[in-house]
Amino acid sequence: MRIAVAADHRGYVAKEKVALMLSEQGHEIIDMGTNSARSCDYTDTGYAAAKAVADGSVERAILLCGSGIGMSIAANKVHGVRAALCGDELTAQMSRRHNNANVLCLAADLLSEELMRRIVEVWLETDFETGRHQRRVDKLTMIERGEDPSTYNGPDK
Repeated sequence: MRIAVAADHRGYVAKEKVALMLSEQGHEIIDMGTNSARSCDYTDTGYAAAKAVADGSVERAILLCGSGIGMSIAANKVHGVRAALCGDELTAQMSRRHNNANVLCLAADLLSEELMRRIVEVWLETDFETGRHQRRVDKLTMIERGEDPSTYNGPDK
């Protein structure tokens, strides 16, 4: 899988470890920065990675900052991105199964290296369930377009 990784200065060390793990698993890594622990804005690298997901340059992205919150907010501003801040394996699994999340956000300051590894593995291995969940993802797309999701007239209405 082609995966973008990005971090701010607080997520830099964790990003490097996640990227190495993904590479060892055979994934193609597109590193969107940052490339040092020098202070930088999460918005810049988060946007670049989210945009790569939205335009199809990569299949998914993994973003890291101190709390994961800033990256999550920034990524979710990009049309077509469904970014999930996950702190354990269950939230990672559910973000894929029910929400078809295409961006994973992690809190570099709060998660151990081992827990990050498990979260990433579960997130990458879990498929979207479709069915009733597709209707809900379709409604998220309506919200992105400025439409009222209660007017949905697609399948399973």
